[in-house]
Formats: sequence, C-alpha cells, structure tokens
Amino acid sequence: MGRSSSLRQIDQFKLFNNEGEEGSLTATYIDNKETGNVFTVRQENTIDYENLTTIENFPEGFDFTNARITWEGEIEPDETGIHRFLMYYAGYTKIWIDGELMADRWRTAWNPSVAKFEVDMEAGKKYHVKLDWIPDGGESYIGLKALTPVDPEEQERISFWSEMGDQIDYFFMAGNSMDDVISRYRELTGKAQVMPKWAMGFWQSRERYKTQEELLDVLHEFRDREIPIDNIVQDWSYWPVDQWGSHAFDQERFPDAKGMVDEVHENNARIMISVWPKFYHNTEHFKEFDKNGWMYRTAVEDSIKDWIYPGYVGSFYDAYAPGARQLFWKQINEELYTKGFDAWWLDATEPDILSNASMEYRKELMNPTHLGPSTKYFNAFALMNAKGIYEGQRSLENDERVFILTRSGFAGMQRFGTVTWSGDIGTVWEDLKAQIPAAINFSLSGMPYWTMDIGGFCVEKRYERAEEGSKDMKEWRELNTRWYQFGAFSPLFRVHGQYPYRELWNIAPKGHKAYESMLYYNKLRYRLMPYIYSLTGAVYHDNYTIMRGLVMDYTDDQNVYNIDDQFMFGGGLMACPVYEYKARSREVYFPENKMV
Repeated sequence: MGRSSSLRQIDQFKLFNNEGEEGSLTATYIDNKETGNVFTVRQENTIDYENLTTIENFPEGFDFTNARITWEGEIEPDETGIHRFLMYYAGYTKIWIDGELMADRWRTAWNPSVAKFEVDMEAGKKYHVKLDWIPDGGESYIGLKALTPVDPEEQERISFWSEMGDQIDYFFMAGNSMDDVISRYRELTGKAQVMPKWAMGFWQSRERYKTQEELLDVLHEFRDREIPIDNIVQDWSYWPVDQWGSHAFDQERFPDAKGMVDEVHENNARIMISVWPKFYHNTEHFKEFDKNGWMYRTAVEDSIKDWIYPGYVGSFYDAYAPGARQLFWKQINEELYTKGFDAWWLDATEPDILSNASMEYRKELMNPTHLGPSTKYFNAFALMNAKGIYEGQRSLENDERVFILTRSGFAGMQRFGTVTWSGDIGTVWEDLKAQIPAAINFSLSGMPYWTMDIGGFCVEKRYERAEEGSKDMKEWRELNTRWYQFGAFSPLFRVHGQYPYRELWNIAPKGHKAYESMLYYNKLRYRLMPYIYSLTGAVYHDNYTIMRGLVMDYTDDQNVYNIDDQFMFGGGLMACPVYEYKARSREVYFPENKMV
C-alpha cells in the first residue's frame, strides 16, 4: 500500500540526471528552438510551475516566446506497482517513460489542462524519463506529480475531507434505478425547470462579435442561407474598454443595443449576453457595491491588473450577500433586461478573479464572504451568483423563463434555470474525445443540462494560419464536423470559440462535405425537436436525465459499465460520436436486456 493517497512531487522518487548523478533531473532551457541556443542547463528535483506563484522559479530572464525546455534523466521508485502520474501542461507537451510516449498534448499558453497516465514500475529499478515542452509563447505552465501504488481495496474506497468544515451530513438516496436515485437527489436539491423550447434549438456564438453590425450580419446570413438558428450570443467586451462591469455598450461599436435586440427578435431568434461578476474599480457599479461592503477588496488593494491592455484594476462582488445579489440583478435589469435580452451568460463563476493564481491566493482574493471565510464557501460562488439572477428575473412576475449559462456549477444549480458548460477547452481531438465521458459523468451527478464549446474554444496557431487545400485546413474542417455531429445530441446545441470564425460558411463553403454534414445535423436537430422538447418536460415532471450513460437504461448489462464513448440521448436514441481524425468507422456496442 502506498505511503500517501495524494499526488506528490517527483522528488518522492530517487532521481538521476543525464550524468547519472543522484538527486535531480537535467533541465535544459533553450530560448530559440530554431537555432537550439541553450540559455541555461540546471538540475531540478521537481517540475512544479503550475501557477503565477511557482512560475517565478523559472530561470530569471528566460524568454518563453520561442522556447523549448526538456527535463531528462531517470527515476527510481521505492515501491512496486501501478504509479499514477498527472501532468499539468500548457503549450506543446510530450512525455516518455522508458521510451514509451505517455502523453502528447497541446493547450494554449494561458489555459492549462491535465493529462493522466499510469506506469507499472518495480522498486529499485531505474526508468528513463523525458519531458519535452514548447510553451507556445508567453506566460505558460507545466508540472508533473505522481501517486504511489494504492492497495486495490483502498482504491475502491471513498474519503472526504474539508479544510474548514463544521460537520459532514450524509444523505443516502436509495432507488430502484439510477433515474430513481437522481429523482430523489433533485427532490432534495431542487427541481429543474422546463427549459424554453428556443433554448433547445441551435446556438451560434463566437469570441466575439465586436460590433452590432457583425452580430446582425451573421444572423441575416443564417436566414438568407435558410440554416435553422434560434439563438445568437453577444460575448464579452461590448462595453467601453475601461468600463468592465458597467453593463453599458461602447457607443461606437454598439450605437443602438436595444435596436440590435429588437432586430434579432424580428428575425425570429433570441439573444444571450455575457455578464461577469467583475467590476473595474472606476465604474459606478463597483462603487455601489463597495459602499455596502459587497466587493472583494484584495484584488484592488493589491492593484491586480487584468489582461486587457494596458491592464485595469477590478474585482468581483460578494454573491453570498443577499443585498449584493439584489443589486447585481438591479444593475443588469436596468442596463440589459430592459433592452430585451433573453438569456444570461454568467462567465468566470469559479470565481476566476485572477486566472492561474495559486489556490491559496484565490482564497485570499475572495475573502471574506458575507457568510464567512472563503475557505469554507469558495466552491458555491456559481450557485449564489445564479440564484440572484434567477430570483431577480422571476420577481418581475412575467411569463419569461429564466435561462442561465454558467462556467462553474454546484449542487442545486438546476433549480435556477442553469446550463453548465465545460469551459475553455482546446480545439484538439483529445479534448473532443474527453467531452463525451465528461458529459455523461456530469449528467449522472444529477444536473440535467450540460453543453460545450462545439469545435473547442482555444485554437492552435496552425489552424489560424491554415490555407485552402492545406492539411491543416482539412483537419480543421473534419474536427469541427465531428464535434458538430456530437453536439447535435447534447442537451444544448451550441457553437463557440476563438478565431477562425465558427459559422458554417466560415468553416467550409456551401457544397463542401463538411458544410453539408453540419447542415444535415443542424436540420436533424430541428426534426427531433418534438422529441427533445418532450425530454425537457420529463426533466421537470419526472426528474429525468436527457444525456444518459448506457448504464442508466441497461443496468443489467455488465458490459456497459466501462463504456464512456456512447450514450443515450433520451430513451430512444443512442449516440456514438466519432472522435478520431480520418476515422470512417468505429466500433459500437449494442446493449442487451433493457431494464424495465
């Protein structure tokens, strides 16, 4: 049995550098990957550069713009068994152990992800390791940790712990089926509303429509091409550059925001707008919160500037304070809802006051809350933020259903008209593949509405530069097509991402196989609308789950328990997405013994 059930730094192993000397791996820092110029070579016993604090330990003066860094040597465990590794990465990253490639990944520099792999190792035996990292420009992050072997019986156990908990209350929900268990969970944490029918249609978004003319031109193009669409999205930065949190529109780019909304409605569509819980300290809205003690002050006192050139100071409001939630809605109502906006995109609700900060500093930035220390309440911010919008809009006593898209979730979110999406994923095949089990597991947790950025949010530069006829353009189109096909069978059918633009005609011209395939699945979604809308009714009336792991409907078939790339879309359709480049077939398992 391992000594720890937690991931630890690689100095838990005996380390040997390239010269065979014990105590470290050899880290080679190349500041120009074309010329191979070595900036420095040093010996390191950890690879721990995962946040804004730890990246300060990189060599002083090293330029990451065109860099390549390798860590190489040998590791020797003191236990025999399965060692589980977690690599934290941004940029282009490969890792080999004893010559076997364990992971080959990419993420944009500012948005790290994780790769997990395991290696069966013998105590006292040396294993060659090489980590090759191209940061992909600018500030970037890398880390490697491992978990020592765990006894199989221990591996099956679940443990809970809390930094600051008064007690743990256990709720056991027994049922005759998984649907029955989830139903009891919803009865405890709140029923999910029937979503508006228009929300189940197609959503078009991009990061971002920079003017109202851009947004309206896109909507008109959909109508002119007779491509079904119900929803279009205005993402962030529609405000004057130094007025984040004002909810006001930059008059040069959006001279008539209400007129824009009216024109969307006249074209039989709805519009969602991005609203952050973030306020620059110079805005009147910030001052309204601050005078009541409802702003988190640390970011302002520490003069933390965001990434908008040249950088502006601001912070988030305290969503745990009832008065602050009411004020948040009041400001949104006055500036946005009265203009006719139909839905709310609540971004950065982790809350992400400072991206890539250490967890310790994240808690400082959100401390204290109205209820008490951030350590105790940190994870529930998204719940409280959504609660304020939902209750505020419902208090108007009109017949408009609330629709909220939020990047972070918490138990009970479903009762506030929310859909959670999987965040700023990358435009890579492994992220497409990963969305399938992510969606299944999210739905099995009791939350009925989930979505993703179809096509991935963050884009490799090779796709940005891809020319007609190039291999990168061919892959770009196939990746988007496969993602689109999967998205048509998700609870929310929503396209979003950074440049290149994601409208069908911007991905491929009319007549191209990619265009025609995406158009087919778009229209298929609408042919299925009576079926899909009935599922939203079942979510409310029967506490149903739309996106269903096979195990939910075929519980007696033991073979489905480890299938993570097929799912039921309602009780009548099984979806089996294709997620490999150039694949023209895939294996599909057809379950037996449907549970009654």
